[in-house]
Amino acid sequence: MSQPLSRMQPETDVPTPVTPASTYRLQLGPEFSFAAAGAAVPYLASLGVSHLHLSPVLEAVPGSAHGYDVTDHSRVRAELGGEAGLRELARLAREHGLGLVLDIVPNHMAVPTPLRLNRPLWEVLRHGPDSPYARWFDIDWEAGGGQLLLPVLAGPAESCALEADGEVLRYGEQEFPLREGTGGLALPELLAAQWYRPAWWREARTDLNYRRFFTISDLIGVRVEDPEVFTATHAKVLELVRDGVVEGLRIDHVDGLADPEEYLRRLRAAAGGGCWVVVEKILARHERLPPAWPVAGTTGYDALHRVDGVFTDPHGAAELALRYTEKTGIPQWEATAAACAREVLTGDLAAELAALERLAGPELKAAVTELLVCYPVYRPYPGDPEPAPQAVERAAEAAGAAAVAGVRELLLRDPSFAARFAQTSAALRAKSLEDRAFYRYAPLLSATEVGGDPGSPAVPAQDFHAYCAALERDWPGSGTVLSTHDTKRSADVRARIAVLSQAPHLMDAAAGPDPQLAWVARQTALGLGEVPQAAPRLAGALLKAVREAALRTSWTEPDEAYEATVAGYAPRPLDLPPELAEAARANLLGMALLHLAMPGVPEVYQGAETEYRALVDPDNRRPAEFPRRALARLDAGAAPRDPAEEKLALTAALLRLRRDRPGLFTGYAPLPARGPAAEHCLAFARPPGLVAVATRLSHRLAGAGGWRDTVLPLPPGRWRPLPVAGGAPGPGGAPGPHRAFAPHGAPGPDGASYEGEVPLAGLLDALPVSVLLRDE
Repeated sequence: MSQPLSRMQPETDVPTPVTPASTYRLQLGPEFSFAAAGAAVPYLASLGVSHLHLSPVLEAVPGSAHGYDVTDHSRVRAELGGEAGLRELARLAREHGLGLVLDIVPNHMAVPTPLRLNRPLWEVLRHGPDSPYARWFDIDWEAGGGQLLLPVLAGPAESCALEADGEVLRYGEQEFPLREGTGGLALPELLAAQWYRPAWWREARTDLNYRRFFTISDLIGVRVEDPEVFTATHAKVLELVRDGVVEGLRIDHVDGLADPEEYLRRLRAAAGGGCWVVVEKILARHERLPPAWPVAGTTGYDALHRVDGVFTDPHGAAELALRYTEKTGIPQWEATAAACAREVLTGDLAAELAALERLAGPELKAAVTELLVCYPVYRPYPGDPEPAPQAVERAAEAAGAAAVAGVRELLLRDPSFAARFAQTSAALRAKSLEDRAFYRYAPLLSATEVGGDPGSPAVPAQDFHAYCAALERDWPGSGTVLSTHDTKRSADVRARIAVLSQAPHLMDAAAGPDPQLAWVARQTALGLGEVPQAAPRLAGALLKAVREAALRTSWTEPDEAYEATVAGYAPRPLDLPPELAEAARANLLGMALLHLAMPGVPEVYQGAETEYRALVDPDNRRPAEFPRRALARLDAGAAPRDPAEEKLALTAALLRLRRDRPGLFTGYAPLPARGPAAEHCLAFARPPGLVAVATRLSHRLAGAGGWRDTVLPLPPGRWRPLPVAGGAPGPGGAPGPHRAFAPHGAPGPDGASYEGEVPLAGLLDALPVSVLLRDE
């Protein structure tokens, strides 16, 4: 068994950097603690993963279901079991050959209730800019007239019941510290004397004077670029790394930081070379991760886009786009994305835009806006020579070349302006694309995913191969994902929706007074299908979709009459027609195969080792359900009963192979098929001795007559189907029985092997995927 990441070598006490074989994401919270994770360790070890990836574990807002709202960096969250519970989980994981990877949140902290839970912020409110904690937060005191705006009131301040009580100001259940010596003042004078101004929450849009996470005023930005702030906010995490409790780190929202590369270099120096580090970084299709960053790679949304895209029919996707525009009147993707960017920048992010405009000066205001709207990727980085040429050209058309040149010059000579521009750009891209345009432009919902390109959702096979070759060459330790806590639809829901690109006519049945919502509702229902609690889950996802799209209602301006009709658009949960159900099965297994066999470190989201259908959060953050019994049945030799168990068998086989024979998963070579249906085969070799074969666009393949005489030329040698382990014992245990991964769990023919050219009609006659190992 491969050693967990950065195990200490006793004779040298020097950490050996070992990339995880795979990770398994667990969403911790009050309903799923360290103890619950510990109870799952034996099962997860038997599944074959090498590392458990834990959602944030530092102290957070009480009851938080996700942990990204950190309140205290110095303590492990008590609701999860505290530091003792985390260390016990690490000990139990080590006993089973597993390591831990932590998700950490350097960009922001919570503005909690009660507010005193965030002690640094509490002290800033009490003592103002002279507080030793004032350096922690990006606060523009001048813009606020010497006060920090707190958008915490339900209405205008004069209509809210604020009262002083000793050394605090009370508003309902909330309390705020009073500046020393002001407690005896009358309320108007008292409020004017504070270092903060309690305000109606609506004022945040235009008057907020602290950096926040996207448009969430409850999350205040942290200045980790300050060395003292970095040290204070990372001391506990780094202690856990040094003690061997934690062996890898996922860096949340790295684009929110003033200088990501500087931060990562400081983190690398503090954590040591043995710690595996990946960053949550959304890359556009043609964007590349900065090569100087001292990380293993990204968390893997770039891989998600390629895997999804290669199972999308470009012709059907284009037809869906035309039908969608005709039916809904929504413009094509580029126009929709630009409109959403302008709406969000001048509306939800008006305060952030105003801060940039103050720094740039009145003559450059329009150019700042246009550059931000036109920027083609999430953000620039310090040291970038200039904004992207296409952004410059488009912005110049709207704001004038001289003004745009002025902003470009300002970006180069003013680090403070450049950092704030980049941070605002990242927030704008995330909010306008992920949280608006992806909900508004919906010809094919499987393409509206983080890191995706809804305007060009299909990925040609050659592009997939080029991506994999580059990943293996440049970032072999990068993470890859298909489902996460942030995906709007799990991979298996997207696999079902993607078949619509092979049958666009199925969307003709979408009907209702709101054609955009009818379209979204039908695709969402087809993707979710017949699952427990489907109706309320669909209704919740659709309500979120219409609010995010902001066409007829929104989070801040809800139209209650319209929203009352939304649930009625959710048709009875639909099952795909039988022929498309088979295509969905091909997608489900093909996506899982590519993810687990391609370069990179695959991450399995909790429960996604079997068929996992989930919609946008909170639906995808429900407590994990582990298919323990199904895996035990399969390991005892039972046949998979359905596609869910076929996926589980395939996943376990490949995870165990990655763990036990990591040397197989190196190198990358495309394997082109030959014959009339060659385009429907996506195959590649990992040259040490593994071949992966998947069927793509299988509904079109069936309609064209199947594989016929299409063949796959194999690399030299004799090849046999991947054996599926009958159990995964802990270290020192004897291996269980093996059988070949074959249709419905049946063993392959005794001594079945392949050489030379293999007819795909035989190789893929019962299962749409195949994994072959070279005889040793």
